[in-house]
Amino acid sequence: MEIIKILKEGQVSIPEQLRNSHGWETGQELIIIDTGEGILLKPKQPFIGTTLNEVAGCLKYQGTPKSLSDMNDAIRQGVEESWHGGS
Repeated sequence: MEIIKILKEGQVSIPEQLRNSHGWETGQELIIIDTGEGILLKPKQPFIGTTLNEVAGCLKYQGTPKSLSDMNDAIRQGVEESWHGGS
């Protein structure tokens, strides 16, 4: 058991031994869960990497397939609109 203090800014330091035993490094994002009796800290899991083959077709586009040129034109148009305020 370790005793820690809450700092003025609401920060706490997790003792090095606990960080090491859980493999938590500087910058690790944690999820904080209120259990009613205290809090539980769990590491935030990043999204699992996927490949194009795993996600291709998941949105089921309806219509004529777009060419790479069409897509590039749409991207260019969107960039120009956001850069020039839509004018």
